[in-house]
Amino acid sequence: MPRWVETVERVIPAPPADIFRLVADPRRHKDIDGSGTVRDAKDLPERLTLGSTFGMNMEYGGRYSMTSTVIEYEPDKRIAWQSRPPRDSARWRHLFGGRIWRYELEPVEGGTRVRESWDLSEEGLRWLVIGYRRKTRSNMHATLQRIEHLVTRR
Repeated sequence: MPRWVETVERVIPAPPADIFRLVADPRRHKDIDGSGTVRDAKDLPERLTLGSTFGMNMEYGGRYSMTSTVIEYEPDKRIAWQSRPPRDSARWRHLFGGRIWRYELEPVEGGTRVRESWDLSEEGLRWLVIGYRRKTRSNMHATLQRIEHLVTRR
């Protein structure tokens, strides 16, 4: 695993399409977020596609907003977005943000292997943020558990 990428995975007993539909809907990110930092989505397109942008209100030690751009999109297989402060935060835009959240879905016996990655390779202050690796990994496991609960209704 590359130095700046943290990845967790889980086999979820559901088809890839059901899982993709959930993770590709920013309105549902609060429901799947295992960190408790996501508040609500804003500035949403009709549906996400490659190049789409969406906003997210967040809270971690204070309220803030991020703007995400979809940088990988393969229906029912893969989606990734890169998050940065909004454009009106130009002073902070290149220092904070740039992290990539990625979901990869692979059909396997018993369901779908869901791989979530937290990629800091383009993060402005990755040397500072990487200190949250253990906590983020735990939060990602919680996210995959929430996804399973939501798509299987357990």
